[in-house]
Amino acid sequence: MKKVLVIAACFVASAAGAAYGYAGKWGSSGTGDGQFSFPSEADVTPSGNVYVSDVGNHRIQYFTSTGSFLGKWGSRGSGNGQFLGPRGVAGAPGSGYVYVADTSNYRIQYFTSTGSFLGKWGSRGSGNGQFNFPESVAVTANGAYVYVGDTDRIQYFTSSGSFLGKWGSYGWGNGQFRAITGVAVAPASGNVYVVDAGTFRVQYFTSAGSFLGKWGYYGSRDGEFISPYGIAVAPASGYVYVADTGNHRIQYFTSSGSFLGKWGSSGSGNGQFNYPQGIAFAPNGAYVYVSDTQNHRVQYFYDRYVGVVPASLGRVKALFR
Repeated sequence: MKKVLVIAACFVASAAGAAYGYAGKWGSSGTGDGQFSFPSEADVTPSGNVYVSDVGNHRIQYFTSTGSFLGKWGSRGSGNGQFLGPRGVAGAPGSGYVYVADTSNYRIQYFTSTGSFLGKWGSRGSGNGQFNFPESVAVTANGAYVYVGDTDRIQYFTSSGSFLGKWGSYGWGNGQFRAITGVAVAPASGNVYVVDAGTFRVQYFTSAGSFLGKWGYYGSRDGEFISPYGIAVAPASGYVYVADTGNHRIQYFTSSGSFLGKWGSSGSGNGQFNYPQGIAFAPNGAYVYVSDTQNHRVQYFYDRYVGVVPASLGRVKALFR
């Protein structure tokens, strides 16, 4: 028994190098329930349900944690509850509201968890509260603030859309952007992580936009990116996960950008990707969901080290299978 305890303890201690195992998938190309046309981003609400922006079908679909279809809403158009190429989707803790970056309608819409329209804000332009192809949206852990990636700037709002502030401009400098594709808020610190496909990097900031740091360059080596898109912060560890779209993989890092690991390659097999764009975590961190965009599906993975109990022989054996 002592040997078992030592082995299990080693696995817990090595969690920083955690490996992710394939758990399941759902979806195919089409317009039916549970089918997708270029799914972009995903998010998981506190209930564990998974919401996916189905871009080409101009709708939102949602599922159980293992992919059973629950519902959908939206159609092509500019009316309330309609979309034109929606990309970002974010569930708000507490209220359960779902916020959608209605990209080509230049606005944010928000809904109940089952898709009933609640409100909207935004129009095309460069003023406060206006947008130029917003592609990403994120909500703070308390549900109070909504951050929107607006091409070359971040704007943030109250939960009902009142403008609070902004930062960023076009460029390569610290706090500048060229093509924002993903935004995430760290649950513990409230820091805001921003993926910029135009500069092949991640930058992070305080909740009010003060620059804290950055990482990433163009390339395919560890810590490098090609057209990075989605970003998510793990609820327990605070690690930062990036959908490295052009490299057909997921990379993950410490909260300050030190490389920890990666998985994925180009293809259509289990654990392979074809330009993945979205990434999201289950509330307990046990599963990570990836929108496998050009394979028209969602795949999900488990952290082999989550929940390992030192005294559990069965769990230790499972790690060697």
